[in-house]
Amino acid sequence: MTIQWFPGHMAKARREVEEKLKLVDFVIELVDARAPEASQNPMLRKVLGDKPKMVVLMKKDLADKSVTDAWIRYYEEQGTPALSVNADEKNDIQRVVQRAHDMHAAKREKWKRRGVQNPPPGRAMIIGIPNVGKSTLINRLASKKIAKTGDRPGVTTQQQWIKVKKDFELLDTPGILWPKFEDPQVGLVLAAIGTIKDQILPMEEVATFILNYLKEHYPKQVAQRYAIEDISMDTVEMFTHIGRFRGALEAGGEINYEKTYDIIIRDLRSKRITNVTFEKPTV
Repeated sequence: MTIQWFPGHMAKARREVEEKLKLVDFVIELVDARAPEASQNPMLRKVLGDKPKMVVLMKKDLADKSVTDAWIRYYEEQGTPALSVNADEKNDIQRVVQRAHDMHAAKREKWKRRGVQNPPPGRAMIIGIPNVGKSTLINRLASKKIAKTGDRPGVTTQQQWIKVKKDFELLDTPGILWPKFEDPQVGLVLAAIGTIKDQILPMEEVATFILNYLKEHYPKQVAQRYAIEDISMDTVEMFTHIGRFRGALEAGGEINYEKTYDIIIRDLRSKRITNVTFEKPTV
């Protein structure tokens, strides 16, 4: 199954990124640390071309740290500066500022060689797919609430310039998805972490994907969260157990499976189930 859509505002946002790219010195691309490859827009890679870029793996507190570290090494080996971030940690925010400062160092020195003692601040464009944490990071960088935040995709709808202290100016852009997912796995991963709207894929399909993945790769997390003693039980049995354990019941004690699906999806997207990553870098 190919998941396909391309809302008009996303097409417009892509054009604006292309137009404004010449105004910035470098790009900060945000990805979700739980799915760095799936959450990186392949369409934007073509748009960015050779523009210098740093990759920020957001929501590191929800991801598997060992796998996140492997992704950082992978990007660095590709020649792309990368770091992982929890937007609630001040040290992580400062590391983003420092890395951005480093990326602008060469141009700053060039200004100074020309006799400009106070070079203009670097200019960066921040990009990423919806709900990856752009607005939250921007607010932390600016030390005040400038960008709208939310737990659903599509909150930011237009571009705006934001000043980050004296270090650099940041051009915010709306989250941009690409026209279609050829690989159904990509769609399931992005649906699981809340990047695409819940109406795109059936909740049962997304919850089944999450549960099967956790059973195979993170059995301890799912067993602890739902008090499951026999992790080898099949998916339907597990849904029934979780529904009963979490009180997703209808009149007469029947399991409300729709509510059970929602519980599993929300648990993954929140901090109830953590240390989970859906992709490993290919060496």
